[in-house]
Amino acid sequence: MNNIAFIDLQAQRKRLGDKIDQAIQGVLERGDFIQGQAVRAFEKDLADFCGAAHVVSCANGTDALTLVGMAESLGPKDVVFVPAFTFVATAEAFSLLGVTSFFVDVLPDTFNMDPASLKQAIVEAQGQGLTPRMIVAVDLFGQPADYPALSQIAQENDLVLVADAAQSMGGAIEGQKVGTLADYTTTSFFPAKPLGCYGDGGAVLTDNEEKAVLLRSLSQHGKGSEKYDNVRIGLNSRLDSIQAAILREKLSIFADELEKRQDVAARYSTALGNRVGIPFIKDGYYSAWAQYTLTCEDRDGLQRYLKEKGIPTAVYYPMALNIQGGYKQYPVVSSGVAVSQNASASVLSLPMHPYLEKDVQDFIISAISDFYGNRST
Repeated sequence: MNNIAFIDLQAQRKRLGDKIDQAIQGVLERGDFIQGQAVRAFEKDLADFCGAAHVVSCANGTDALTLVGMAESLGPKDVVFVPAFTFVATAEAFSLLGVTSFFVDVLPDTFNMDPASLKQAIVEAQGQGLTPRMIVAVDLFGQPADYPALSQIAQENDLVLVADAAQSMGGAIEGQKVGTLADYTTTSFFPAKPLGCYGDGGAVLTDNEEKAVLLRSLSQHGKGSEKYDNVRIGLNSRLDSIQAAILREKLSIFADELEKRQDVAARYSTALGNRVGIPFIKDGYYSAWAQYTLTCEDRDGLQRYLKEKGIPTAVYYPMALNIQGGYKQYPVVSSGVAVSQNASASVLSLPMHPYLEKDVQDFIISAISDFYGNRST
């Protein structure tokens, strides 16, 4: 079987048909390329979809995190608590502000932030003369983190809680959608995300009107009521109108695509549960399935075998943040981040998208079963 797509954006493009072309053409005809009509319309649509009061779009998901740090006036000696098992942007965004990222471990089942590790890290940061300010949870692979537990810890320690929802837009806990589970939610519209554009894009979601106004100013050079009255230092971080127009069309089919992702994940899990470690979804939690990620023995061997069969895979992420060259200087919870480091050595993501046909999925499942033979986890 040839040309298996890891993420099939072309199948989605065919489904949308001329709607994408018409949306882009509308921007071209209006000529409102920056902060145009499509941007405000998309922000409203996304707010309605999530149930958030305010959506402030920006240039990318990393900027979304940095803007939150700026809105909370974070700086040197301030600490944000970050899981060691995540993409570098989660820490990078705050490092750019001179903030200290304090790495905590993740849970062995969901790979999301471990509340017990976080509690320990807060005490240790205070003991080191640092000022805890913010918890940045990451909804890895599409499942929301344990926000009920994290919210309680944040309240007890007067910390801001941020949901890094770059992979989980469309997810939910007990029916409450991502975008409303934390003080701020940041997301990315990178093309590979469940809700992605055809370039870069991001957004911050919040129910705090005052913070939303501040974020909008910060994303546009810190401008005040007049364009050239810049009342604070900000960024040049805006979502292009063409990308917003594309996102509006994609959002119109997003709920259906999420259901299709659930179907794909369910078929994988049913077939592979006695061969490899399959994703664990907590009761009452709804994953957006940005990735379908296994844990497996002999990952490198399996990845090579699947490649020989024409099956693409990916490793998210092969190195924990605390051992990466640019981040070794940051503190790590004293109990360590063994779960994060073990995960980085064993995870493997399979093709996952709403348009993954059953025969292709069966081929992938068969190849994995052939590799492991009769072995079981």
